[in-house]
Amino acid sequence: MSMGKLFSHFEEPGRVNTQQTLELAHDRGRELGLNEVVIASSTGETAYKALEIFKGFKIIAVTYHCGFKEPFQRSLKDDVRKDLEEEGVRVVEATHALSGVERSIAKKYTGSYPVLIIADTLRLLGQGTKVAVEITVMAADGGVLSGNDIIAVGGTGRGADTALVVKPAHMSNFFDLKIRETICKPRAF
Repeated sequence: MSMGKLFSHFEEPGRVNTQQTLELAHDRGRELGLNEVVIASSTGETAYKALEIFKGFKIIAVTYHCGFKEPFQRSLKDDVRKDLEEEGVRVVEATHALSGVERSIAKKYTGSYPVLIIADTLRLLGQGTKVAVEITVMAADGGVLSGNDIIAVGGTGRGADTALVVKPAHMSNFFDLKIRETICKPRAF
């Protein structure tokens, strides 16, 4: 029976933890022989930091869908996307797997909706946990994952504060997704 390492807690959530989150995630990924990392990155900042740390890994940066903040506007600027792709990062711009059209229905009609309940349940472990699971599904549906276990990195607001080892799954098989390990996350959220 493998005991593994205990995971790390940060006292506060947010971008202040980005460097350490990426380093812990990299180290655990190497220990496990993993080679894919999925990073939430709305501006490219976290993806650029991942490029420095995750040498030898396939890096996938997942960002907001067009229109998330402003109609017909992208969050990740075109020049940043192009630069990241030239550096070998696969960029996935997709609708949030754990809200999508249900968020629109909830705004208009109120009520309880299964996908939003799943998202809120994952938030019991922190916003970064919800984000890490969500971007894993988005990357799987974007066709950029092998299906092997990955490192998934999410955060609270900007930056990264949560890293998981995840067996990915597509949206259509969501409950086949497995959170195998929590590498790090904030205690307060």
